[in-house]
Amino acid sequence: MEFIKDLWGFLRERKKFWLLPLILILLTFGVLIVLTAGSAIAPFIYTLF
Repeated sequence: MEFIKDLWGFLRERKKFWLLPLILILLTFGVLIVLTAGSAIAPFIYTLF
């Protein structure tokens, strides 16, 4: 949780709010890849991309 506080402090102080959507998209893709790596859903997810 400390990392998220530091990241938010950096974004606020440096006025880099445009980075927030990019970070969220990268996190979403990362979670999606980790969760579907060995599951039966993986072929269906890969057809989306």
